[in-house]
Amino acid sequence: MVTIKGLQKEIEKIKERNKRVEADKAWETSWLRRILIAILTYVIIVLFFLVAGLPKPFVNSIVPTLAFILSTLTLSLFKKIWVKKQRQK
Repeated sequence: MVTIKGLQKEIEKIKERNKRVEADKAWETSWLRRILIAILTYVIIVLFFLVAGLPKPFVNSIVPTLAFILSTLTLSLFKKIWVKKQRQK
């Protein structure tokens, strides 16, 4: 048998879950996350270029890093378009 206290506990669990989901979503769309990933991408590519002996690793690593940043900026636009079309179905 379902009790009011049981329902209240379930509601509290749902609220806590929603807070976690909202925090995860905020992190996924945050600029801090994008900047950190861009920095890590740049460092890893520089290291790879150094190990591979490629010329100008510090300059040439900027291109893939900028490509990543550009892709993260445009993906949100494409996501909005996709979601809008899905809602119309």
